[in-house]
Amino acid sequence: MNKTIEKIIILLTDFLAINLAWIVFFYFRVQTGLFELLVVPEFIIPMLVVYFYWLLIFTFVGMYRTWFAASRFDEISTLFKACFVGIFILFFLIFIDDYIHNVASTTRILLFIYWGLFLFFVGAGRIFIRSLQRNLLIKGYGRRNAIIVGFNSKAHEVHDELLKHPALGLDVAGYIALEEENISKEYKNIKVLGRFENVQSIIDNYNIKEVIISLEKEDHAVLVELLAKCEPKNVGLKIVPDLYEILSGQARTMQLYGIPLIDIMPELMPEWEKKLKRLMDLIVSLIIILITMPVWLITAVAIKLESKGPVFFTQERCGQNGSVFRMIKFRSMRKDAEKLTGPVWSQKDDPRITGVGKIIRKVRIDEIPQMINVLTGEMSLVGPRPERPFFVEKLAGEIPYYKRRLKVRPGVTGWAQVKHKYDETIEDVKIKLRYDLFYIENMSLRMDFKIIFRTIFVVLFGKGHYN
Repeated sequence: MNKTIEKIIILLTDFLAINLAWIVFFYFRVQTGLFELLVVPEFIIPMLVVYFYWLLIFTFVGMYRTWFAASRFDEISTLFKACFVGIFILFFLIFIDDYIHNVASTTRILLFIYWGLFLFFVGAGRIFIRSLQRNLLIKGYGRRNAIIVGFNSKAHEVHDELLKHPALGLDVAGYIALEEENISKEYKNIKVLGRFENVQSIIDNYNIKEVIISLEKEDHAVLVELLAKCEPKNVGLKIVPDLYEILSGQARTMQLYGIPLIDIMPELMPEWEKKLKRLMDLIVSLIIILITMPVWLITAVAIKLESKGPVFFTQERCGQNGSVFRMIKFRSMRKDAEKLTGPVWSQKDDPRITGVGKIIRKVRIDEIPQMINVLTGEMSLVGPRPERPFFVEKLAGEIPYYKRRLKVRPGVTGWAQVKHKYDETIEDVKIKLRYDLFYIENMSLRMDFKIIFRTIFVVLFGKGHYN
């Protein structure tokens, strides 16, 4: 099922289920005569308010992410947790209102009745949609092509399980071998399509959406190279763990119909944290723009008085998923600084920096216009610093995993900026990459706040670097 169509159907189903729960609850409360009413409550406006309340809750907990072969039990489990949070908030607000007005209310009892109705109707709607999707997958609609890297007994076991459970929605298009001797072989009429060095072209030619890695212990050395090759492609990556790793607790596995698989490079930040992070970006960037307007004016005048050229400097940078945008800064170098040299990294005590530029760089005023990039969604307050496309391609060819940085929005500040100095050598880039990857794999609001406070310290004491 197309992702857009899937989201529309889920939103429509939830709209009907949430409002149906409200209609039944309203009838139970008003028409049955079981509860004493001084006045008949409003119907339409509260129903719409309640719907948008649940829409907000569901969005924050990630219930509108696109689904693929997930368990219906997991769906109901997520619904129950979201519902519990939503009802708890309502219960708390009603309790506070009763306490302020010093009244004993039956509203809290009604709230639990509504909770039951809500779970029943929304849960039934969700199970219906997911069952429909599951049946469509079994009948061949919306299935995804997969390749299995490795031609061994483990790979064959995974293949057998995928054939046994069509509801997973994965069709094995072929194998990828590590040894030349396996090139001409096949298993259950599925051929080896080539060697792992050609994985990128195989992904493109066979429209592959999932890569399942099944390597022997002696083949693990090629894993880093394989992941680096798959990184630029929009594919899911899963690895079949060794039994020892599972028993020793070294691998956290997910079970798909009995198949133990490890997700490689998953997005670790929960959906509600992503939404809150974006909301924080919008609020903070807008506040910074408003309160620093006098600084913008003074800086603009100083730049124009000292040297010819524009006040602002814009430069192409690589954003999330490789999209190119123009990053905005106050100009701190002389006009056409790279006219003769071409793209080069800035250095400490760079001779191209103007007098005003040295001052605004030292106190990081030159970075303030990037709040516009944050407002437009091209950047975030915290994330890996955006690099120029020229250097991204250059470094990606030299450093495995470099393009992993492009999986998240680039930031005005980042873990690498508060932990390391200027990018003067390729070794500096490698060190910063380790910090960036650490941030990506440990993304959280707590981590963002930690980086923001460290950035304030860096600015106050004049350490760190932004490029």
